[in-house]
Amino acid sequence: MTKLAIVGHGKMGRMIEQLAPESGFAVCCKFDGKSNSNGAGLTRDALQGAEVAIEFSRPDACVANIERLAAAGVNIVCGTTGWYAQLPRVREIVQRSGIGFVWSSNFSVGVNLFAELVGEAARLFANREDYGAWGWEIHHATKKDAPSGTMLQLVDEMKRAGYSREVNVASSRAGAHPGTHEIGFDSAADSITLRHTARSREGFARGALMAAKWVVGRRGVFEFRDVLFGSSGPGGVMNEEKI
Repeated sequence: MTKLAIVGHGKMGRMIEQLAPESGFAVCCKFDGKSNSNGAGLTRDALQGAEVAIEFSRPDACVANIERLAAAGVNIVCGTTGWYAQLPRVREIVQRSGIGFVWSSNFSVGVNLFAELVGEAARLFANREDYGAWGWEIHHATKKDAPSGTMLQLVDEMKRAGYSREVNVASSRAGAHPGTHEIGFDSAADSITLRHTARSREGFARGALMAAKWVVGRRGVFEFRDVLFGSSGPGGVMNEEKI
């Protein structure tokens, strides 16, 4: 079984730990905020020969964790959001260390298929000036970033598909909701709404484990869509290097 480190042992980390064995992983170590303040717990000895780590922590802790894991030569799947302004620095870390790194704003297979549908819808509506676009989401009250990384990804998909007009975005944070995302197109005549609703965190955990299995033996920076579709977008070419 592949040796897996779990960095961030909250609700997502515990779900990943629960599902890991059926995906062919043996959890060799796990770290929470107490055992890994500022990434200090991520030493080669503490990582116990882990082949890959799944990181679900906090935006302010994420990059330090990536840096320490990369220094230890451990491939990484990162599900933390809210750190993307530092993506150029992370790319440098990954390239310098020679590891494989998969990141995404959302590791749900369904959400990533939904994003493809949103991009296609945006392409169809791009030249329809009579339709405006909007986005809405709801997540649990403890989610830190708003709008979420997933909503930002959806809007980016629309822009890449040629929808250049404003997309009005609203976010709600309440209760324990695992996540709903909507994209709508509205005119004086009618309204069209696309919606994805997560039923639990299980879909996110299974997607992260899928990515962890895929990234073992690879070098480079990838998105989850590379795992699912073999490219970084329509017509894109994945740039990978196998170890």
